[in-house]
Amino acid sequence: MSIIVFQHHDAERLGRLGSALRDHGHRLDIRRPDLDGVSAIPADLDNVRGVVSLGGPQNVGDADAWLSAESSFLRLAHEAELPVVGICLGAQLLAHALGGTVTKMAHPEVGFLPVRVNAGPPQTEIMLAGVPWETPFFHLHAHEVGTVPPGAMVLQSSDACKVQSFRAGIRSFGFQYHFEVDRPMISTFCDQFAETLGEAGMSCESIHAQADEHYERMAVVGDRLCSNFVNFAFPFASLTRV
Repeated sequence: MSIIVFQHHDAERLGRLGSALRDHGHRLDIRRPDLDGVSAIPADLDNVRGVVSLGGPQNVGDADAWLSAESSFLRLAHEAELPVVGICLGAQLLAHALGGTVTKMAHPEVGFLPVRVNAGPPQTEIMLAGVPWETPFFHLHAHEVGTVPPGAMVLQSSDACKVQSFRAGIRSFGFQYHFEVDRPMISTFCDQFAETLGEAGMSCESIHAQADEHYERMAVVGDRLCSNFVNFAFPFASLTRV
């Protein structure tokens, strides 16, 4: 059995999350619907252990048929109570698939910006175990989840984006920020998405300056999030199940 990974751009890879999953014995089946279209979306959940949907320059509502097909697959996996993790675009696709809304932001959220754990039940969310109340994470998005799906819980927020992470059901999670990126990926993001940086009044130089200040801290917390996913969403014991 494999974890299906939907990758939507050369730059937006699994990063530290992929390393954590591979290190714990999981097989990853990386699909490229942006290149292969609807044929990249599995027809069913046979031999599927979970799903990860990564970021990308596309937007919910674009005409690409594979976006709708991927949303339907995320909903199918969610309804089967398989682990589902969406990051950036993936989080927006997951929210949309489950009945939430996605909207364009007044200004893109770009760079290392603080994300806070919300008060109340989110502070006891097991997937955020060991995550500080506030952490600077890397952002690169011009759209956001406007409303979460019915019954979902908003876990984290930032000043510019109310829904930085959410949980829907038992094991479906969306993260607007990029906890998965390593330092080389940040450099690649800068090279590939210079136009989005400019729209936010940022440059590669300013991003690298922020990374010099905040990356080390973000990496520690990002690794903790990955560990939580491995231990709680994709536990080792599940590898022995038929």
